[in-house]
Amino acid sequence: MSDGIQVVPDQASILIVDDLPIVRFSLQRILGKAGYRCREAEDVPHALAALAEEPADLVLCDIQMPGASGLDLVKLLRPRIPDTSVLMVSSSEDAETAIECLQQGAFGYVLKPFQPREILVQVNGALRRRMLEIAFRDREAQLAQKVREQTEEIRNSREEIALRLIAASEHRDNETGQHVRRIGLFAAELARLLGWDEDGVETIRAAAPMHDIGKIGVPDAILQKPASLTEEEWVVMKRHTLMGATILKGSTVPFIQMGARISVGHHEKWDGTGYPKGLVGDQIPMEARITTLVDVYDALSNRRHYKDPWPEDQVIQLIRKNRGTHFDPALVDLFLANLDSFRAILLAHPDEPHDEDPGI
Repeated sequence: MSDGIQVVPDQASILIVDDLPIVRFSLQRILGKAGYRCREAEDVPHALAALAEEPADLVLCDIQMPGASGLDLVKLLRPRIPDTSVLMVSSSEDAETAIECLQQGAFGYVLKPFQPREILVQVNGALRRRMLEIAFRDREAQLAQKVREQTEEIRNSREEIALRLIAASEHRDNETGQHVRRIGLFAAELARLLGWDEDGVETIRAAAPMHDIGKIGVPDAILQKPASLTEEEWVVMKRHTLMGATILKGSTVPFIQMGARISVGHHEKWDGTGYPKGLVGDQIPMEARITTLVDVYDALSNRRHYKDPWPEDQVIQLIRKNRGTHFDPALVDLFLANLDSFRAILLAHPDEPHDEDPGI
């Protein structure tokens, strides 16, 4: 099957590099009659100067020349391959040198004395491979761009699904849209610092905002109560973790599966005093431990209908105080060591005025 790649001689430029004028003349005559555009250079420095002035599609180069050899030129041109194809010419059958030339990226090796037909076949083959390599590289670049576009589309779709899933609970709980977005960004940043791969980072970015989705099942009288909750009301409030897991369970979508684990686990504490299951340490899923820490950081750092924002030093003081009790100590250390990154996210996504005032 043909790949459709055809060499058009008058569209290809060739640089002939040889220290012997008669060889340069002979090669230029053969190639010129076939329609190729040719230039000459007598040694490696002149060849480099000629290529700097005007690139060539192919360099036809003698191996044995005074000073720098043709092999030296191949090595210098290697970063340009496949932009410039290289074909070597030599008067000796040095197999070791020929192999090294090929290993360095040369297309082929022609022995002197050469026949015109042999030169034309080798030149055509070298140029054709160059065109194939460039076409392949361009297709790879186009494919990579397409993958990036599709990945971004999937990422945006996941975020939209997550935000739509939590929209109802968000309005009932007086939480802000920027709060849930920040939770995703904070969680993704902490996951990235932990060394998670890109897919894992993007999964938790979409999943973490769903941590409180279960609050949709909590009565308004409890959810929006301005005063402290009674013991009975706290029992009902705590059920939002299990309600959230129930809402999200059974999905085959990875970020919703993670969202279920986060929902049920984000009020667990490192020392086992959390709820609903009283899990201890590593029993708590890492994604839930991450969300627990960044949720507290964000909640304390921003205004809510029941509180003013805390100064940053007080927020950090509380996080340090609860290291190893409420929070995973290793996560606290990582968070504090990279506080500037989290502060930047906080400042870049402030609550909007209408988010802070339920009456608007």
